[in-house]
Amino acid sequence: MIHIERRGGGDPVLLLHGIGGSADSFADQLGPFAADHTVLAWDAPGYARSADPDGPPGTAGYARAAADAVRACGPAHVVGVSWGGVIATRLAADHPGLVRSLVLADSTRGSGRTAGKQAAMRARPAELERLGPAGFAARRGPRLVSAQAPPELVQRVVTAMARSIRTPGYAYAAAAMAETDHTSLLGDLSLPVLVVVGERDEVTGVEESRAIAAAVPDARLEIIEGAGHLANQERPEEFNALVRDFWKDVP
Repeated sequence: MIHIERRGGGDPVLLLHGIGGSADSFADQLGPFAADHTVLAWDAPGYARSADPDGPPGTAGYARAAADAVRACGPAHVVGVSWGGVIATRLAADHPGLVRSLVLADSTRGSGRTAGKQAAMRARPAELERLGPAGFAARRGPRLVSAQAPPELVQRVVTAMARSIRTPGYAYAAAAMAETDHTSLLGDLSLPVLVVVGERDEVTGVEESRAIAAAVPDARLEIIEGAGHLANQERPEEFNALVRDFWKDVP
């Protein structure tokens, strides 16, 4: 069973978190977006309050689960952060009738693009097993925000990650990322797409977001100054304003 936080009323919005997150990663978006939308924020299969999948879903499987989450609501605006953006891309490609628009925030085409990125992603589950969720989060969490982020935000990110991740869920997600390269899918997307990235994102990086925006027809790119990889948490007011303004132009 997949846990979904649901708020508000109106046109549906689906929020898909990153590989170290959960629905709680969107604490700064749930209220503002719910003012005029029905907001659905999931814990991905195998994360936080969601049950573990029976086996590795692969990126297509995560996209099917996301499709199931919104099917009853009708076509949704989909916001994906990092790994969530990878799932959102596949959701739009495989289930186009369910997606009205895409926001790809600090995202990537997948870790399968290079042997080095693939190997690094495949090594993460062993690191999680060795350090445990708390140790893993303490090592990786601070990298997700800029060096200028306030200590309370860093601690919030680390604490949330430690509560969200476990095996096998994280291992399945890492395996899916390692085998995914969406480069060839981007040019076929035919819906409004906003690409957002933190200026100081050192995880996926500005250049990766530029590449995504360049490959998607008519995509819009916005860079949030001063923000790291989790731009939606580090600069929530600016992030929320960009996304809500983008939705106003979606037919």
